[in-house]
Amino acid sequence: MKRKLIEVALPLEVINVASAHEGSIYRGNPSAVHKWWAQRPLAACRAVLFATLVDDPSSDPVLFPTPNAVEDERSRLFAIIDRLVQWENTTNQTVLEEARVEIRRSTGGNPPPVLDPFCGAGSIPLEAQRLGLTAYASDLNPVAALITKALIEIPPKFANHPPTHPDARRGVGGSGTWKGASGLAEDIRRYGSWMRDEAERRIGHLYPKVKLPKGHGGGEATVMAWLWAHTVICPNPGCGARAPLIRSWNISTRKGKERWVEPIVDRAERTVAFKIRVGQSPRADGTVGRLGARCIVCDAPLSFEHVRREGTAGRMGAALMAIVADSQVGRIYLAATDEHRRIAESAQPAWAPETDLPDQALGFRVQAYGMTRHRDLFTARQLVALTTLSDLVADTRRRVVMDAREAGLPDDGISLADGGVSASAYADAIAIYAAFAVDKTAENSCVLAVWYPKEDRPKGVFARQSLAMVWDFPEVNPLGDIGGTFAASCRIVSDAIESLPAGPPAWVSQQDAAGLTSATSSAVCTDPPYYDNIGYADLSDFFYVWLRRSLAGIAPGLFGTVLTPKDAEMIASPFRFGGSRSKARHHFETGLDAAFTRIREVADPEIPVTLFYAFKQSESEDNSVGGLTTASTGWETMLEGLLRAGFSVVGTWPMRTERTTRSISLGTNALASSILLVCRPRFAQAGITTRKDFVSALKRELPVALRTLQRGNIAPVDLAQASIGPGMGIFSGYAKVLEPDGSTMPVRAALALINQVLDEILTEQEGEFDADTRWAITWYEQFGLNEAAYGTAETLSKAKNTSVGGLQEAGVVAASHSRVRLLGRAEYQPDWDPETDRRLPVWEATQRLVQVLLTGGEPPAGELLARLGGLGDTARDLAYRLFQLAERKGWTDEARAYNALVVAWPDLVRRAEQVRRGRPAQASLGLET
Repeated sequence: MKRKLIEVALPLEVINVASAHEGSIYRGNPSAVHKWWAQRPLAACRAVLFATLVDDPSSDPVLFPTPNAVEDERSRLFAIIDRLVQWENTTNQTVLEEARVEIRRSTGGNPPPVLDPFCGAGSIPLEAQRLGLTAYASDLNPVAALITKALIEIPPKFANHPPTHPDARRGVGGSGTWKGASGLAEDIRRYGSWMRDEAERRIGHLYPKVKLPKGHGGGEATVMAWLWAHTVICPNPGCGARAPLIRSWNISTRKGKERWVEPIVDRAERTVAFKIRVGQSPRADGTVGRLGARCIVCDAPLSFEHVRREGTAGRMGAALMAIVADSQVGRIYLAATDEHRRIAESAQPAWAPETDLPDQALGFRVQAYGMTRHRDLFTARQLVALTTLSDLVADTRRRVVMDAREAGLPDDGISLADGGVSASAYADAIAIYAAFAVDKTAENSCVLAVWYPKEDRPKGVFARQSLAMVWDFPEVNPLGDIGGTFAASCRIVSDAIESLPAGPPAWVSQQDAAGLTSATSSAVCTDPPYYDNIGYADLSDFFYVWLRRSLAGIAPGLFGTVLTPKDAEMIASPFRFGGSRSKARHHFETGLDAAFTRIREVADPEIPVTLFYAFKQSESEDNSVGGLTTASTGWETMLEGLLRAGFSVVGTWPMRTERTTRSISLGTNALASSILLVCRPRFAQAGITTRKDFVSALKRELPVALRTLQRGNIAPVDLAQASIGPGMGIFSGYAKVLEPDGSTMPVRAALALINQVLDEILTEQEGEFDADTRWAITWYEQFGLNEAAYGTAETLSKAKNTSVGGLQEAGVVAASHSRVRLLGRAEYQPDWDPETDRRLPVWEATQRLVQVLLTGGEPPAGELLARLGGLGDTARDLAYRLFQLAERKGWTDEARAYNALVVAWPDLVRRAEQVRRGRPAQASLGLET
């Protein structure tokens, strides 16, 4: 069986940088079409699918007979991945076709379909579609299934379809060409604009303009948001005021536009009013802190217990603090008015989601404050707006049907849900995207949203994967035009749809992964639930209640239940089992085993199965075997489930996909945000082995795998996690590994042994370094950069076949008659030339490379690498060892420095090669402090 590229090597840093960059792109990003939690970056999914289907060159010794030939071919494939993951190439057909050609070449011209049974928001099947592959997707959660349908199933049905809106057909603002999903996107914009205007006609009186004072030019301005603060009655018998709960008085901290709210307290009347002041608030904080709140009228303490009692008793209110308006001179902040408060309080919703929030659930913290139903998450005016917009979805659908018929689109009356592709089905599609825009509006139009002073904008309720209490909140004007409004939401949805590949055809179903019905032999790539990290079903009910109101008649198969299905959800939530962690774990394990067993049955035997899995550093802190750190319970459970289903884990790739700037500037000694597991079915003839033989196999095979990972330039921070892959490949290749007492070795013990052998291998690699460097490593491990006795240094130098005097000559240490210490990087002489240095240890070369990189960046560091010659690669090897030591000692800055060197290595090598080809070097390679 041919090994695939993903089983051997990956250009991780290229993928990670592209994935992180993607996170900063909102316009046109398909992930913005609807909120989902823990989405995988499109770049990572695209790269993983490519590497899963393309053969590794080592699998063809005829074409690539030598190690150099293999490496050259891998470099060529890596270059394709580099181009493939760049955001600007997402729609570049030349780059995409280059990848498709490689996939067809490795699969005999007939690539298998891709199956994702835990599709979530559809990133994996979407990228399969972009690579020209047939995609099948499913998810138990109806919201997830609908999002994925909207991305991969609906657009191909109407690819190259011109818009039906009359204005678009008349060419008003239209492009005249409607490739892919552009016609669909245009109709989303046009009909969304009609919905917004119709909503204003119906409920515009609830969203009045604000009168501007003469200092702001007079006249009226459109309100962008009203800023409110929750209030409770002060428990002080002599006060009884309505005390506002405010986290900060600052409402804008943008440079040059700083504004804050000053509370004006009338102690006689026991009331609080608010004025807008220019500048930063002189008060350090608001009225709520970590330990509780205080009444601003009488300064009495307000315990959180009291606040919760007020909330559960229905006595929590809200005070209007400020009005944010859009004027001719930009965004302005105005004092609240009684008129605006009265209008807001006059709203009377005709409908509200009366469904209950869970009594307890992962990520839910609002029930203790009296928010026990979904309707409690919204103000009365927000409910009126969302209900109106939701009702308009059906009205929009009727308009689309009529317009489509007038445009000449036939109408057989078959709905989208029943497989239709005519006018009725097209209207269903537009209604679904319109409902998504309503959902995006709801995310910003609830009492748990927050105002973000740093950027003068609202931030949606799901900035985190939870429903957490907030004290002050913005009520965004949904009829306005800033982020969070319906108009802005329509733009986001339409832009996302316009960027889609809109083909080949794809199929999405709502079903349990354990009950997959497809018998098609597929390449399986998926992102299964993360044990007890995220309560998808409970969280998605926030959107489900509005989608069900809008789309129950359009997608009846997805909205047949009052709330999303909970019982079969694969999550280890003790709240679902009376607080029992053991029952929760059993539920998760049972579901996982069934899903993995079914996946093995439908997976193409020629293609490895790939799984994304989240992993957090904090989860591993208290899990150890014999003092050796292992992984979290969720990570361990995932591996055990794969083994029980008959899989062998042959690779683990850390995906650091949540960075927002270059890795060199970050604290990159934090663990990866997710891990990619690469699995193959275990051989039927797999035998039994002993602990002793397992350890021997690790010591024999892991060094080779480790060298491959290091040559692939894996970051030191990710090395331990990536080494689990080949280590688990050995462990899971056996039917069982027996302990000395005859018991079966558990995954946890195997992980501990893999980590132990990895440590031994890195230690053994020290033998490849020169004597001065070996001394410096041992000294660094014992004393860091601190001083110690001269005698200790001299004794160690004899053991390492060097001398303290020689170490001084090499520029490694500073020594007096009684004390010795390693030189800090900043102490190295700036006027240094590696070509004339008569005693240049690897230690010094590594420190100088790090220092130049951190102080001057990649160009001078690349030029220094060119002048170091063959010593450079050895310096990188030392950086791996020093990172391991620094991380173990808790020296964060040191660990970051060595990790940065390895992460930047590909760029340094490229720059060094340019220097060697004749580019002039910079005048100075010094280490300025």
